Amino acid sequence: MSALVLAMLGGGCSWGHRASDAPTLLLYGEVHDNAHHHARRLEHLRELVGRGARPALLFEPFDIERQADIDRARAAGADAQALIDAAAAPGAGWSWPLLRPLVALALQHDLPIVAANVSRAQARRVSAEGLAAQGFIADVPADIGRAQAALIEASHCGMVDAPTAQRMALAQVARDQAMARLVQQHAARGVVLVAGNGHVRRDIGVPRWLDAPLQGRVEVVGQVERAADAPPGAFDRTVVTPPQPREDPCAAMRARP
Repeated sequence: MSALVLAMLGGGCSWGHRASDAPTLLLYGEVHDNAHHHARRLEHLRELVGRGARPALLFEPFDIERQADIDRARAAGADAQALIDAAAAPGAGWSWPLLRPLVALALQHDLPIVAANVSRAQARRVSAEGLAAQGFIADVPADIGRAQAALIEASHCGMVDAPTAQRMALAQVARDQAMARLVQQHAARGVVLVAGNGHVRRDIGVPRWLDAPLQGRVEVVGQVERAADAPPGAFDRTVVTPPQPREDPCAAMRARP
């Protein structure tokens, strides 16, 4: 597994192994389709569980509205694939085969599986109606708003205008706030948040919405394909891995009529 890691930035290899007895609070990023990232995180979480940690696993790929489906599937004795089948939002497009071993690990060790994402439907309402109308904090620091809008424009290959990007950025902020609430809710037993790198970023993501004491306790790990994809201050630890082979998403976007 160590061959997957080309570089680790941020000092040493002891991250995730706190000396204190405080519960693990780990925000663990990924590029969603990168198999190296899923495999490396799974190995690390197996080590954590092997040392006795029993954190709640918060999953971005599961919408919060599907928590009852997760709980029913577990009560019925579902295995990892059956649970995913029961709780995955139709057409969500997540890399479920890569996530299945992590769900299986949670079931094996009876770890809470917590749905942590704002659904597409609610995200659209946030973009249209604003954060407050959907129960989120509307006072968004300017640096977060600017950075999130810029990320939206970049991820859409420059094919959305600035006002649209700003509205879409509100949905990302809502997701970060929702995840932060769940981190705080489960912090007493320990938490591992499984989410994209953009959500776990310390400078503009979930940590910015945590209460001050938890901001200092969480550890933020980013897994990226290029060192340039880790802005200064974004992650406490950065792991650079080989890129996942994929077609150019911008080429596909530009080819659409």
